[in-house]
Amino acid sequence: MNGYAIEVVADGDLAGCHAVRREVFVGEQGVPLEIEMDAYDAYAVHLLATAPDGRPVGTARFLYGPAARKKYETFGIDDDLTAVLGRLAVGAAARGTGLGAALVRAVEAEALRRDLAEVYLQAQSHALGFYERLGYTAYGPEFDEGSGIAHRAMRRRLRSG
Repeated sequence: MNGYAIEVVADGDLAGCHAVRREVFVGEQGVPLEIEMDAYDAYAVHLLATAPDGRPVGTARFLYGPAARKKYETFGIDDDLTAVLGRLAVGAAARGTGLGAALVRAVEAEALRRDLAEVYLQAQSHALGFYERLGYTAYGPEFDEGSGIAHRAMRRRLRSG
């Protein structure tokens, strides 16, 4: 992973996470900023990957509990044991290093630390193979979650219960 570090971000210290998301989702993929930066950032657990020189190069977040139920109820998230992974982004300079997979595994580890049983996500359809290699299973039809990019629901059990 070329010396990258991944850490859970302290509450409110989201500048690095937002920088990576603006680069990838807004700059590269054309997602409108008002869709990308949402009120759920305040309720999410954020992870940030940094290069050895301290530059932010990757990020992910997950919701669980009441915030996850509220945002994803229409997708069947109706319990407090599911982590909803989202906003996974790796900057162009760090792609191909395994950092994306490391971020997913870091989300899973933090979800287990919080006694969660499963991870749900909405993958961009072109990224299904990436998540499948990490043990996620796609289900249901393709849908547009508001960005104009096709997505599929996926999930992975972390533990029984």
